[in-house]
Amino acid sequence: MARPEKVDAVNELSESFTNSTATVVTEYRGLTTAQLKQLRRNLGEDVTYRVAKNTLVRRATEQAGVEGIDDLIQGPTALTFIKGEPVDAAKALRDFAKDHKALEIKGGYMDGRPISAGEVERIADLDSREVTLGKLAGAMKAKMNETAALFAAPASQVARMTEALKDKKEE
Repeated sequence: MARPEKVDAVNELSESFTNSTATVVTEYRGLTTAQLKQLRRNLGEDVTYRVAKNTLVRRATEQAGVEGIDDLIQGPTALTFIKGEPVDAAKALRDFAKDHKALEIKGGYMDGRPISAGEVERIADLDSREVTLGKLAGAMKAKMNETAALFAAPASQVARMTEALKDKKEE
């Protein structure tokens, strides 16, 4: 018979897997409690960084239908559950891992498939959603300005030609 607190923990982990847009698996061996607290603060509000027992994580992945990450769940394991855009969380993890060699990004799970540590790095290299939307808006505005100039060009040419004819008649 499973203890109720373990069943609750598995259910909570399973729910986190289901409700997250992405999950990153890390090894935290060697990090102090203060460093883990700093990492959680760096990750932001839409991200949950949770240390869990491997057997409970494996049961939760089975319950949630997450496949392909069992080989990542070895040693001291911590899970980063990301709700929303994964780019900012991946950047925070990458930057923290650069400063603290004890944090190792093992891989993760996103869009219904496992991802490698290299793919997490590539996600971290992407621009955030806001930056991408800003670039798109700038490109669209530039095209609209170009189009407006094209529509205005014939009218200004006619005005210049009329002025030139007027000047020619006056001569």
